[in-house]
Amino acid sequence: MILFNDFVTEYKSIKRDIDSAIRRVIDRGFFILGPEVDNFEKNFAKYCGAKYAVGVASGTDALYLSLLASGIGRGDEVIVPVNTALATGIAVTMSGARPIFADCDENFLIDIKVIPSLITKKTKAIIPVHLYGRSCDMKMLVAVAKKYKLVLIEDCAQAHGAMWHRKKVGTFGDFGCFSFYPTKNLGAYGDAGAITTNNEHCYKKLKALRFYGASDRTTSTLFGINSRVDEIQAAILNAKLARLDEWNKKRKNIAALYRKLVTNKNIALPKPAKDNEHVYHLFVARAKNRDAIIAALKKNGIHTMIHYPVLLHQQPIFKNIKQRGTFPHAEAYAKEIFSLPIHPFLKEKEIIHIAKALNVV
Repeated sequence: MILFNDFVTEYKSIKRDIDSAIRRVIDRGFFILGPEVDNFEKNFAKYCGAKYAVGVASGTDALYLSLLASGIGRGDEVIVPVNTALATGIAVTMSGARPIFADCDENFLIDIKVIPSLITKKTKAIIPVHLYGRSCDMKMLVAVAKKYKLVLIEDCAQAHGAMWHRKKVGTFGDFGCFSFYPTKNLGAYGDAGAITTNNEHCYKKLKALRFYGASDRTTSTLFGINSRVDEIQAAILNAKLARLDEWNKKRKNIAALYRKLVTNKNIALPKPAKDNEHVYHLFVARAKNRDAIIAALKKNGIHTMIHYPVLLHQQPIFKNIKQRGTFPHAEAYAKEIFSLPIHPFLKEKEIIHIAKALNVV
């Protein structure tokens, strides 16, 4: 069976460093908001090219706390793409605001052209998602946010190391929100997340918000929650961060090999872009006979997935939220998309096997 992710092989490749990191935390006896978290926050901020990073419990919390730090809440509206993980919309709902959904473009990214038509006096923020590892057009998004005086929160959960014009995502908006869920390009061995920002005031506020809004260890000065990445996960992330660029390069090489080997004209593969550096968290193709392809791949021992078959406006949790836009692109693509295995430990012979299976469907 060709696995969609191979965590066992990954662990074996870095076992010495991971075991050492975990042992270091246990031997020290400091498990929450200690030196490992501090070290990772500094390392990750430096990697992204941001001034600050704040470790939190998950990517969802990263989005929620960014909204909270921006003063966004009940009665406000936040524009998000309709084709994204539940977390993007749920985080807006957690804040008390209402998510307003936007259609996607041909690259599965938020259609920036439709954003102005969705803006009202209640609109307070935009959350573009660098979906599947590909950067949105940040020049256009920064311009729109500036024109309408909106907070810009980048959802970078799938885009660790992705770049727009040689600048890493998570540094263009007011906040960059990252998930370190195990499947991500940089994944923890559990839940974890981080927020990047270049604003010192926001940085200090976020550090308080993740710890009950406390100004010190005993005094809470504003509403906050418990959202802390623990020391063991931070130590693991520190060990893996040094390999992120190497692993991203392997993902890019696999994507290039797919494009070379898959010759089935009925399958549309993601195209490389000149203006951004795709890190291929997912390799998402499209085909009219998607279900037949998935079935054929399964017979050949190949694991595939669909990201995401149910759009946000179709989710029961959002059914009572009246929307202003329509979603022709996202709705059409949702019936055609399927994700192929693309992790750093995928072997060339496995890629060849996958391509051969695709070419005869």
